[in-house]
Amino acid sequence: MGSLFRSEEMTLAQLFLQSEAAYACVSELGELGLVQFRDLNPDVNAFQRKFVNEVRRCDEMERKLRFLEKEIKKAGIPIVDTGENPDAPPPREMIDLEATFEKLENEMKEVNTNQEALKRNFLELTELKHILRKTQSFFEEAEFHHQMQDPALAEESHSLLLGDEERGGQPMRLGFVAGVINRERLPMFERMLWRACRGNVFLRQTEIETPLEDPVTGDQVHKCVFIIFFQGDQLKSRVKKICEGFRATLYPCPETPAERREMAIGVMTRIEDLQTVLNQTQDHRHRVLVSAAKNIRVWFIKARKIKAIYHTLNLFNLDVTQKCLIAECWCPVADLERIQLALRRGTEHSGSSVPSILNRMTTKQSPPTYHKTNKFTSAFQALVDSYGVASYSEVNPGPFTIITFPFLFAVMFGDAGHGLIMALFGLWMVWREKQLMNQRKDDGTWSIFFGGRYIILLMGCFSIYTGFIYNDFFSKSLNIFGSSWHMANISDEEIKNNEMLELDPNVTAIYTPGSPYPFGLDPIWNMAENKITFLNSFKMKMSVTLGVIQMTFGICLSLSNYRFFKDPVSMFSVFIPQLLFLMCIFGYMVFIVFFKWIVYDASISYKAPSLLITMINMFLFKFPDSQDDYMYSGQKGFQIFLVLMAVACVPCMLFIKPFFEWRAHKSGKRTVRVNGATEDTAVIMDQDEGEMPPPPPEGVSGHKEEEEFDIGELLIYQSIHTIEFCLGCISHTASYLRLWALSLAHAQLSEVLWSMVLHIGLGFQGWVGAVVTTLVFPAFAVLTIAILLVMEGLSAFLHALRLHWVEFQSKFYKGEGHQFVPFSFEALMEDHN
Repeated sequence: MGSLFRSEEMTLAQLFLQSEAAYACVSELGELGLVQFRDLNPDVNAFQRKFVNEVRRCDEMERKLRFLEKEIKKAGIPIVDTGENPDAPPPREMIDLEATFEKLENEMKEVNTNQEALKRNFLELTELKHILRKTQSFFEEAEFHHQMQDPALAEESHSLLLGDEERGGQPMRLGFVAGVINRERLPMFERMLWRACRGNVFLRQTEIETPLEDPVTGDQVHKCVFIIFFQGDQLKSRVKKICEGFRATLYPCPETPAERREMAIGVMTRIEDLQTVLNQTQDHRHRVLVSAAKNIRVWFIKARKIKAIYHTLNLFNLDVTQKCLIAECWCPVADLERIQLALRRGTEHSGSSVPSILNRMTTKQSPPTYHKTNKFTSAFQALVDSYGVASYSEVNPGPFTIITFPFLFAVMFGDAGHGLIMALFGLWMVWREKQLMNQRKDDGTWSIFFGGRYIILLMGCFSIYTGFIYNDFFSKSLNIFGSSWHMANISDEEIKNNEMLELDPNVTAIYTPGSPYPFGLDPIWNMAENKITFLNSFKMKMSVTLGVIQMTFGICLSLSNYRFFKDPVSMFSVFIPQLLFLMCIFGYMVFIVFFKWIVYDASISYKAPSLLITMINMFLFKFPDSQDDYMYSGQKGFQIFLVLMAVACVPCMLFIKPFFEWRAHKSGKRTVRVNGATEDTAVIMDQDEGEMPPPPPEGVSGHKEEEEFDIGELLIYQSIHTIEFCLGCISHTASYLRLWALSLAHAQLSEVLWSMVLHIGLGFQGWVGAVVTTLVFPAFAVLTIAILLVMEGLSAFLHALRLHWVEFQSKFYKGEGHQFVPFSFEALMEDHN
């Protein structure tokens, strides 16, 4: 399993880079992605670091590129992604990129400003065109009514349009204003005019049929043309203020038809000229954006790589001469040669004559955890890391999770039909992996499904396997090999006259002894009245058995940790007592489950003792009086021995380790681990043998501070862990019963869905049955996917995750490490995407 079983061996290294070669070397290390740099300036403000100006320039370049990207997407132009991954450009090319982006931004801003101004003028001319057209129709309509001498309108039209009537001996002439207003503001606008002017104005309005484009937002806006008649300057001022308050636009409108006609002709001419200029501006803008769309992805990659390099350089220290940069980084020991080759390439590309130096250092700090994964194992490793990153060199549960997680899921989900659908879905995502990865949207739900495609595939495959074990295919059994139960001695008349028939396995004509169903459950159990009783017993015992096996395996993995870290005290004081405690109680329970299955056949099954009563009597030291009631000879003594052994394990777990810790402290031989070695044997390692080791970095002491030893605190700590383990064995074993409960729930839901939905269509005969089945099947398919696959699948997934995190990993896994996060351009691009 390589580094997946344990973390890669990591080392702290010190880099000495010449100032002129530092950029190129960091660029090569970013392409390699195997180095995690430490911040050597934690107390320095981000705005006071050496390369802060370069980082700001990169931020400005990204801002300009985001502006261009926004304009490209707004114009509906597809962005070309050729998959090209250019190297980080040299620092001198940064000036050319800045000039290119500045030119494009200024050009786009200028084009946008001109286009907005042209659109605003076009909008004003369009609105004026509609005003002239609508007001002309208003006046013509009024003139028509006046000529027809309509009694109802004669006085109104004469007084409003002609304006020569005298009231109280004074001549009266009406003024008017015309404009446009948003359609949704019109009702309130009319109400305000009526109230503010006390009904002394006359308003006519009509809607513009075609929506107009807003020059700023580009949205389509519905507007209305209005004309308001009034008398006097006071009303005129009041009307204009109301129009201004409602953001209505007023336009000049001549009083005579000839002037209005002449203005309309001029407006149409200007609109045509303006439309021509707008089209030319739009074509120029489109050409600029199309040209930018071809290169914007590459520009983004270059700008982000430059920014990442300068951000990393800000983590470095300058030496006294100000000519050399000093860095510290974590890196895998197995990849040191590749890192040195990358440094050599960076030095050559920069033209520097002084080589870059990589020295290994010793440290008492815990190294980061690094597990090499691929696209298959990364999803399973993510499940483990969600609980906690493995401590350095600790056994990683990831490789075992690849098998145990989908298997425990399948135990709860066991249906071959549902598993087949899930497996096909996972296989489709794996088969079209590259296409789906390129077309992947920003939808979080889809990203989760696609990221776990291999988990889904394995969960489906294991569900098919357990479905055949349960003989469950969409809640129906498959009689593949032929049932071992027969009805040869039962007549047809007896079958018709009895609703229930009891089949006795002791009768040879009914059940063939020694020839069970070859694989899985016999299909006859699907028709049995006591099916649930039988399956409950089977699945309950199977769940406990699987749980004890997995917990035992977890305790055995803790032995691997103790051996690797050379901790013999924990081997004898923790591992052996824990294993004996678990085996003496729950291992024995699994033993008698299989013992009953093997020894007690159908002929003597009535003599089989109750498993639960046997375990209770074992701890109460109550045993049968008759020797015939024992399952095997020597059962009484053996069970007493197991209970006493389990009880004896508790003080062993509680006192032995603290005693040895106290004794080691008194003798002064307490060892401290330093990066995989003890403090006594830890030495400073250099890349070249025979060289003097470099001094320890600032902030790292050469000696470990003496910790105060408190035997009482150690006893309390050990007591907590002992109680947690002993009670956990009981609760964790009971927790595995969720395998039985969810399996039963899934089977019952599947059976209910079949009987209440699809069985309706299958109950009809002939063409009626075909029609009804065709109508019912879509509902059955939707409910199956929504309830049994999605909801039940999610439930089983979460329960399987809990069994791994709590019941399995708690036996050996601490998860107190921190992730190795290398400086990698590939990871940087994935995060941005």
